[in-house]
Amino acid sequence: MGADVLEETTLQKRAWEAAASVPDPEVPCVTVADLGILRSVTIEDGVAVAQVTPTYSGCPATLAIEMSVEAALRDAGFKTRIERVLAPAWTTSWITEEGRKKLHAYGIAPPQESSNSKRALFGETAVTCPQCGSTQTSCISEFGSTPCKALYRCNDCKEPFDYFKCH
Repeated sequence: MGADVLEETTLQKRAWEAAASVPDPEVPCVTVADLGILRSVTIEDGVAVAQVTPTYSGCPATLAIEMSVEAALRDAGFKTRIERVLAPAWTTSWITEEGRKKLHAYGIAPPQESSNSKRALFGETAVTCPQCGSTQTSCISEFGSTPCKALYRCNDCKEPFDYFKCH
């Protein structure tokens, strides 16, 4: 591997680490990398180019996220360009395992696939309470603290909690 390639790889890794450290403004326990919305960071003609995909097209945090990624790259000494990538659309399957653990520890139920319960027949998901682990939960509202989350309540411990909706 030539010195130029090695230097570019080192720069790209440093740029990725800077951008990946940016917390999500609505759910600060996870980073943009944990959520999978930071798609890539490359070095093109000396410029760090970060590709970001919003969680959905109307996400009010999109611009704040892009500006935060840009600032993190600038603070790390890079010239920057942010590219918003809309296709393919973001999906909750892009959330890393580490991100799912962080959401759970923060008190937000991470996205879950449908189960084999009677609820699944009607397209409902069995959501596990992040407080006590019970699956005896009820959806209170399809919209929680942000539009990408639903508000649930545990029928056992009675605690309300957000659920990161699948999409």
